[in-house]
Amino acid sequence: MAKPNQTIENQASVTDFINTVADETKRADSFKLIDLMSNATGLPAKMWGPAIVGFGSYHYKYESGREGDAPRVGFSPRANALTLYLAMDFPRKEQLLAKLGKHKTSVACIYIKKLADVDLEVLKEMIADSVKYMGEKYL
Repeated sequence: MAKPNQTIENQASVTDFINTVADETKRADSFKLIDLMSNATGLPAKMWGPAIVGFGSYHYKYESGREGDAPRVGFSPRANALTLYLAMDFPRKEQLLAKLGKHKTSVACIYIKKLADVDLEVLKEMIADSVKYMGEKYL
């Protein structure tokens, strides 16, 4: 049997969580990301598990049978970087990443050290495109 998803929406305080971030820049950037993502989604920030700030939700089901819920978009202020959780394959993703600024990527995440390193207008476009794509694919 598949292990249950540990990253579930909960009632913990987003503000309290962000206020625990020791690095001042990362903490300030986290509050800016909350504004950016709230404006793009029209949804409030919610805690997902102990360390992810998410906006909205969608239900996924893999061919393996594993299924669950996840935020439509979100982020986590990790020790090494701000980790952004956007759709993996939304249209224009590669085009926008090329214009974003200083970042790293993995299969499912975008990592940035600080918001000053990226073009916020491009980031807003990426968030909006991701939200639209997730809405079309899962909702």
